[in-house]
Amino acid sequence: MGEPGAWGEVAAGLRVSRPVLVARLLELDAAGALTTAHVRAGAQVGGVNVRTVWRWLDAARTEGRVERRPRARLELSDQEWAVLAQAGGNVAVLHRHLKEAGGQVPSLASLHRVVRRDLEAGRVLPDRAVVRREREEQRTRQALTDLALAGPREGGTARAAEAEVRLPRLVPTASAVLPLEEGGAVTGVALPAGAQLVRTSSVLAVAEVVGQAMAAEGAVCVFGDPGRGKTAAVRMALHDVPVGWKVTWVAVPVRPSVAGMRRAVFDALGLPGRFPHTSALADVAVAEASGEARVLVVDEAQRLPVPCLEYLQSLWDHPGTRITLVMCGAGSERALSRLPQLASRVGAWQEVRRLAAAEVAAAMTGFHPLWRTVPASDLTWIDRSCGHGTFRTWAALTAHLQNALLTASDASVDRALLRRLFQRVVPPL
Repeated sequence: MGEPGAWGEVAAGLRVSRPVLVARLLELDAAGALTTAHVRAGAQVGGVNVRTVWRWLDAARTEGRVERRPRARLELSDQEWAVLAQAGGNVAVLHRHLKEAGGQVPSLASLHRVVRRDLEAGRVLPDRAVVRREREEQRTRQALTDLALAGPREGGTARAAEAEVRLPRLVPTASAVLPLEEGGAVTGVALPAGAQLVRTSSVLAVAEVVGQAMAAEGAVCVFGDPGRGKTAAVRMALHDVPVGWKVTWVAVPVRPSVAGMRRAVFDALGLPGRFPHTSALADVAVAEASGEARVLVVDEAQRLPVPCLEYLQSLWDHPGTRITLVMCGAGSERALSRLPQLASRVGAWQEVRRLAAAEVAAAMTGFHPLWRTVPASDLTWIDRSCGHGTFRTWAALTAHLQNALLTASDASVDRALLRRLFQRVVPPL
């Protein structure tokens, strides 16, 4: 039987959310005035059937829940995104990979929805050309490593000891998170009191590509979102270079010109005397100083316009220089794309990704003693709520936590305190 015309028009234009509707019905129930007519009217304005409203009321009475029961959100790990990137964005390949790995596997349609949702939220998936280039670069890096390790053979056995001297190996090739030596500060990296740097998987990857670039006197681009620890990773990789190598850090000026970039390189090399009055004399002085094995690190490389990139390319290509060029910065890969001649010479493009969820507990307990008293589950919650795998955010949160514990004698590390500190670390929207 159809509704009366007047009431049907009112109900069609009126919609009430579940929490509001259930709260009102519970008030009527507590007063002993709830009737089936109320439930039918609530179903109409709620846009559901009557049985659904009765289920809502039952859930509110027995569970105290007026919202929908939360569902587990399907997320793809960084490793699964890497598989998807290697497949050029082919979700079916990722689905087959998950099946081969075993365990519970979502349907192909669910994977498509998750990938589409994260891409619309801003996740970037490299295109096929980028993936193909990275695969070729990986093969090239492996070939360079094999060549560096293949020394003269005696009786069919390679003399690996001699080859090891020729390939700079900057850090151990372990994949676990390893703390630096106690008190081992790295110049140029500011840390909260009591903190120490840790070697994460990203740090080890940066050290590997920088070491291989030094073996070939090549070029490396270290990029990633701000706060992920790019500069710290490069400084850790170059903290203890082999004998005979020098490291020069060039600070890129704001809105640099070629003249300003030339002056920045001259000053970074620490050359004696005044800066030459002509560019030709300055180039000669810089080229002479770069005739020995040297790593030239250009930090904040995303600021560089094309003329400055051309200057660095000319300096690196000069026949009298022995430079390993390391370009570092958030967006440095986009800056290099403005000059394809230089981008094509880059032997390795290394992204510093956010700290993986599986690394958080080990990394933070190695980073600062404060976090060693916090359960691993709470560290995961902190990273999901605030840290988001960003070392700069974790360092700021550590400093705020130290201050809170020092200024309040009865303060303890609990979720209430941490929620208050989150508001200081996370910028307002």
